[in-house]
Amino acid sequence: MQPIQIHDVVANEFGQVNDYIVSQLSSDIPLIEQIGYYIISNGGKRLRPLLVLLAARASTELDKAQLDQAIQMATIIEFIHTSTLLHDDVVDESDMRRGKKTANEEWGNAPSVLVGDFLYSRAFQIMVDVGSMQCMSILAKTTNIIAEGEVQQLINCGDPDTTEESYLKVIQYKTAKLFEGAALCGAVIAGAKTEYQEALRQFGMHVGTAFQLIDDVMDYTSTAEEMGKSVGDDLAEGKPTLPLIFTMKYGSPEAIERVRKAILTGGLEQLEAIISDVQNCGAIEYTQQQAQEQADLAISAIEPLPKSDYKAALIALANASVKRRN
Repeated sequence: MQPIQIHDVVANEFGQVNDYIVSQLSSDIPLIEQIGYYIISNGGKRLRPLLVLLAARASTELDKAQLDQAIQMATIIEFIHTSTLLHDDVVDESDMRRGKKTANEEWGNAPSVLVGDFLYSRAFQIMVDVGSMQCMSILAKTTNIIAEGEVQQLINCGDPDTTEESYLKVIQYKTAKLFEGAALCGAVIAGAKTEYQEALRQFGMHVGTAFQLIDDVMDYTSTAEEMGKSVGDDLAEGKPTLPLIFTMKYGSPEAIERVRKAILTGGLEQLEAIISDVQNCGAIEYTQQQAQEQADLAISAIEPLPKSDYKAALIALANASVKRRN
């Protein structure tokens, strides 16, 4: 039996999402379209809109109106995600994303922030067209929590005493929450019964957590070409991610001192030594284990859903979230 190809089961709908995204980037201001096209077309996986489509399809049979709304909802999720990327790159002073210059590196901070605002407000314009008060409530809460997570991450930057619990709260807020919102809104648009909505909400939350855990692993195991960003970006920003938190707990005294100093100063002077410290103390294996546990929880959460290719694709997505290299 051939393994299921995640995108293939919603290939037609995914193509419609891409077309709708392009149509919604339209503006009388050329710079908005220019930056919008640049960031949207910059090779992202579009996992969050994919999750909307799979969640909707896995819940029940869709009529034409529901399918159109699912395509709109997938676009909303992608626009919210892209707006957070534009803002994050300014806050983090990043110069590379997905293997290309960030928008702020190409055009400057002010245009990046303002185009991020445009995409965010366009998402809510589309939301009004969809007309689901339940989805609007979900995403209003989601975007608020994402903002809280970003602020908490900013507070944690430069703090080597950040706990694993505080780190997990940040990634559940700033990353997993949008995965959760995407899956839940897909189920709501489909008119799924409450049990399925809750199953898919949990699925999204666990997959999003796994995704971010692996993202933080890759900062110490992948090349810049594989990641599409500079190696050591998290360390340069003084972000105490789980591999570093584990190293400061179980590493050698020298490793602990190196990592603490790097987080405090945000420096990359000892990057190679710290990468070696992280790799040699079990931090990578521990973080991968935590990610696998989240993926397993995601798969367990959707056990109540009926058997279908869409459910199989969701399971494949959960497994892929912990096996990726970029």
